Amino acid sequence: MNIKDFLKIRLWKKNSSLVQLLGLCPVLAMTTNAINAIGLGITTTLVLTITNTIISILKKFIPKYVRIPIYMIIISSIVTSIEILMHAYQFHLYQSLGIFIPLIVTNCIILGRADLIAYKSSIKVSFFDGIFIGLGSTFSMFIIGSIREILGNGTLFFGANKIISSIDSSFFIQLLDKDSTIILAILPPGGFFVLGCIIAVKNFIDLYYNKKILLKNTKCSCLNTIKK
Repeated sequence: MNIKDFLKIRLWKKNSSLVQLLGLCPVLAMTTNAINAIGLGITTTLVLTITNTIISILKKFIPKYVRIPIYMIIISSIVTSIEILMHAYQFHLYQSLGIFIPLIVTNCIILGRADLIAYKSSIKVSFFDGIFIGLGSTFSMFIIGSIREILGNGTLFFGANKIISSIDSSFFIQLLDKDSTIILAILPPGGFFVLGCIIAVKNFIDLYYNKKILLKNTKCSCLNTIKK
């Protein structure tokens, strides 16, 4: 396992939210502010990591033709356990995420990674795949949530006490005046617009670096030809 390629592919090249465009319903619904985005991202990462690890451990005992129902039983058990723990220890975050916690069961990223990676790979690869695919999705949601919150409400990190209980409930960063905000940003069309802009920026960065590598390789080939 090449660690550099492993990280690069999961966090950037095949980012589940920006490249594969998987699990977009919760991404668009829960990114009206940065804290909700981080909360959902961490929860999804936990479910992905635990699910991948358990399926990888049990893969020799899971019959091929009934593997999908078994995946669903494992995923729904883990989501229910995490939901109960959140209800007990992070009640404000539990209230904010609401119906989107049980809906993680139907998130196609989790089922997809279980079948593509966990069922065919070692425990170590499956464990780190869960973590880094989850972190890639969390990072994308955080960027989308931050932009939408700043444009739509003029604030950043509003409701941080939902994740860190020691922070005062009045803590947030005011970046824009209320009169200068764009209400569209926190509405569903705004979510699609911000997501589209971020994908365009990512594609531009990829294209720029691909051109740079191509030019470098061309120069090296020319220099080698001249030397010969």
